[in-house]
Amino acid sequence: MELTEIRGLAERIRENVARVIVGKEDTVELLLVALIAGGHVLLEDVPGTGKTLLAKTLARSLDCSFKRIQFTPDLLPSDVSGINFYSQKTGEFEFRAGPLFAHIVLADEINRATPRTQSSLLEAMEERQVSVDGETRPLPEPFLVIATQNPVENQGTFPLPEAQLDRFLLKLSMGYPSTEEGVELLRRFKERNPLAEVASVAGREQLLAACEAYSRVRVNDDLLRYVVEIAEKTRTHPELALGASPRGTQALLRSVQALAAIRGRDYVLPDDIKRLAVPVLAHRLVPRNRMRGASGGPEQILERILADTAVPAEPADR
Repeated sequence: MELTEIRGLAERIRENVARVIVGKEDTVELLLVALIAGGHVLLEDVPGTGKTLLAKTLARSLDCSFKRIQFTPDLLPSDVSGINFYSQKTGEFEFRAGPLFAHIVLADEINRATPRTQSSLLEAMEERQVSVDGETRPLPEPFLVIATQNPVENQGTFPLPEAQLDRFLLKLSMGYPSTEEGVELLRRFKERNPLAEVASVAGREQLLAACEAYSRVRVNDDLLRYVVEIAEKTRTHPELALGASPRGTQALLRSVQALAAIRGRDYVLPDDIKRLAVPVLAHRLVPRNRMRGASGGPEQILERILADTAVPAEPADR
């Protein structure tokens, strides 16, 4: 696939999602970044803002298998990955695949599961495989996990550890709709559910081709240094106990390449890095004081780091 074709693919998916989701163009664009860059997404927001609906609409827009896992405290790792069971019909043990064996997996309210079950996702998200009874089984490609969690309901939840947060390429928030968007939302869902009419507009082969092609987007050495400088400032910031890791800088690089391809460019701009630095890096930072003070949380700290870091000039041939 040519880089110029990625923009057309993204536009078709974006327009299809817009048939159900009102507004939220930025959130949809970032979901497409994760989809093409081969990462995973954590959707965190208050209940009722459309997190699950957005994940379902994206899945229906793609000609890929989709599974939803409702995470609860009694969910076991085997309920997610699958089990070996004895078949009386064949007289042998057979593997029954869990819901992880799908192209797009919706992990709904992931913070309600126990840490043991949450950790069962680590190998799947990072290695694209699961191990059951000593046997490793590859997961289908492409493989995308969209996890949701509600930050306001803390009773009976298990916060995600930093090791698992680091596996998510992006952390997004939906937010409430504007007045106009709220009116259009009511009008659109007044008589029917538009999700039922959504059909796929992109095939699996097209997605795999886009996932292979986006890495050809050019990144100037000055921009690579810019990414590293941002990460280094998070590691030495007095208000942060843990800064961005090398995995975080690689995630930011992949994300900006995918964003440039989605926007129809074969090169990365400094604005791409500034656009994605917060959704890619903020959830990987650990503040020294977990209670937000006057300085704000990791997002605000990262915004100040971006404002204080010199932006490299574009090459003259641009």
